[in-house]
Amino acid sequence: MKAISLFSGGLDSQLAVCLIKDQGVDVIGINFVTPFFGAEERTKQAAKDLGIEFHYLDIGPDYMDVLKKPIYGYGKNMNPCIDCHGYMFKRASQYLQEFNASFLISGEVLGQRPMSQNKSALQVVNKLSGQPGLILRPLSAQLLAPTIPETEGWVDRSRLLDISGRSRSRQMQLAEHYGIKDYPSPAGGCLLTQENFSRRLKMLLALKPDAEAADTEILKLGRHLYINEDQLLVISRNHDENIKLQKLALEEDYLIKVVDRPGPLGLLRLNRIDDKAQIEFAARIVARYSDAKGENIANMKVSKISGDEISLQVVPLPAEEVPALV
Repeated sequence: MKAISLFSGGLDSQLAVCLIKDQGVDVIGINFVTPFFGAEERTKQAAKDLGIEFHYLDIGPDYMDVLKKPIYGYGKNMNPCIDCHGYMFKRASQYLQEFNASFLISGEVLGQRPMSQNKSALQVVNKLSGQPGLILRPLSAQLLAPTIPETEGWVDRSRLLDISGRSRSRQMQLAEHYGIKDYPSPAGGCLLTQENFSRRLKMLLALKPDAEAADTEILKLGRHLYINEDQLLVISRNHDENIKLQKLALEEDYLIKVVDRPGPLGLLRLNRIDDKAQIEFAARIVARYSDAKGENIANMKVSKISGDEISLQVVPLPAEEVPALV
């Protein structure tokens, strides 16, 4: 008997695996990858420590449809948790036959997240999955309706648990029992739950409703501000971000840097016809964040990935005139 686990690498997903393995079921972990979550090395290591087969599954391109038009709306920020969970179960169920697995498991705990893990929400997730009877939540199973794995005797329901609420005391006890010592905090690693990232994402989608997964990568980097509402300027915060910004630059983007002083890289993305005045204004802002901010004149290089390049001399913008960061 085999089961597929929606495996985040968090404590709850690790414990769910342990409970099912205890019943002689082989578990295959799947970690979904989007620009907003997944693909962390510690998740792969957690699967290795548990001795289970593990796979990453990139759903980024298709996930954008879930993100833009969730049937059940968003949480506090841009997190469409109910639709997201339903979609992940649906995608995982498509691999049941390939892996010769019989059912699905997850580490979801009833009531741990009041909006997305109450009984009503879990029922909705089951419905969205297309496989409602095959989803087993080992940590809270005794508080939920019996599933096919339980009624068919694939697992013993009496050996499953009745955990509910936001307290982590029982999970901590179980972690000690199973020797699980390395696990992330329960805050979660989804960028869509973060206020700052969600604000940037909302502005991107407002300007570019057809944005694809690749368009969201830049939202993770640097300081963001808008010039004239629709022209994005991203200013790096360190050398590592300099390199990442260069890799994300599109053909029409401008890369801006101070020539003879230490300072950040700026990426200007114009959403309309090139405007020389705005390019110069952006250069003044980039200079403001460099070691040239106290100079009367800053020597700037403005380039494109095509190799086109121009030189500018600008007056670093006073701090009080810099547009608000997003």
